[in-house]
Amino acid sequence: MILSNAEWIAIFLSLKVAVLVVIFMMPLAIFIGYKLARTKRLYWRLLVETLVSLPLVLPPVATGYLLLILFRSEGPAGLFLARFLGVTIPFHFFGAVIAAAVVSLPLAVRSVRVSMEIIEPHLEEAAKTLGASKKQTFFRITLPLAWPGILSAALLTFIRSLGEFGATLVLAGNIEGETRTMSVALWTYLQEPGGETSAFRLLLASILFGCICLFLSELLVRKLRHVRTD
Repeated sequence: MILSNAEWIAIFLSLKVAVLVVIFMMPLAIFIGYKLARTKRLYWRLLVETLVSLPLVLPPVATGYLLLILFRSEGPAGLFLARFLGVTIPFHFFGAVIAAAVVSLPLAVRSVRVSMEIIEPHLEEAAKTLGASKKQTFFRITLPLAWPGILSAALLTFIRSLGEFGATLVLAGNIEGETRTMSVALWTYLQEPGGETSAFRLLLASILFGCICLFLSELLVRKLRHVRTD
């Protein structure tokens, strides 16, 4: 499959966005997922789960619009970033990263939470009775046992970020070489006369990436179940 230069750039931008989202968002997802799995405060858990899961039920365009309101020059976050850091988010590459991160966060948190909930509590309690601190128990017991689920969450985050469209288009725009990711480029080609061939090639690339990530994610889920039965 021979791709044009513009198509390669779109794929590279998508991969770059997805990798950055995984690197910077997974620590947050692990933290939130762990807190949700271990908290006994029902109302606090419901509140956090609702806020984190909101992008799953909102149309992606609505999520992008909320982010645009938040990060535009007059918005609370945008005003702070522009004044103190000189950073502009809307219609910028980092806008695409933020949009993909927000849309992908619910999947990552849910996967991490489930992977930690199925860990037998007596394993952590045994570590604490032997003198391990809460931090030591987390890094030596909880995290190693939950790693297949965490890696699965990272893969789901990666593929969701790779295919993000609605929120990215609203917040980051459609700037070739800057914010025109693979999904945005596919949509753009469909609007252009004679662009069906390029759109079809990007469709095949999207399917290929998706199949690989879903296959690896399923292997990790099976690994997590094996750890659970052991």
